[in-house]
Amino acid sequence: MRAITYLYFPGTCAEALQTYRDAIGADIRSLVRFGEMPGAPSDAKDKVMHAELGIGESTLFASDGQSAERSSGRYAISLQAGDDAEAERLFAALSVDGKITTPLMTTPFASRFGMTTDKYGVPWIVMTSQAASG
Repeated sequence: MRAITYLYFPGTCAEALQTYRDAIGADIRSLVRFGEMPGAPSDAKDKVMHAELGIGESTLFASDGQSAERSSGRYAISLQAGDDAEAERLFAALSVDGKITTPLMTTPFASRFGMTTDKYGVPWIVMTSQAASG
C-alpha cells in the first residue's frame, strides 16, 4: 500500500501542472478533463477531473475538483533535493509569484531548508540533507 497526495485547485489545475513541469521537471503522466466523461456539466468540460504528476520517484494526483470552493486543507509537499544547488533552483522556481514563508537557509538538520507557497496556494518545503550538501 502507498499513500498519494491529492491536490485540488480552483480551476487552475492544468496551469499549475505546466508550471510544476517547467519549474521542477515534473512529468505529467496523465490528464483527464471532465469533458471526457459522459454527462459532464458544460461549464466544467475543460477543467481537470484527474491528473497524475510524477516528481522524481514520487507521484501526486491533482484535480480542479467539483467546485471552486473546494479547499485543499492543511498539507505541504516536501522536496528532498540532491544537493544545495538543486535546492536553490527548486526553491527559486516555486517561489515565483508566490510567498516565501521561510527563506532558504542552513539549519541544524538540513544544509538547505526553506518553505514557500506557490502562486496557486500550494505550500512547498525544499530541503537538502546535511550529508548531501556537496
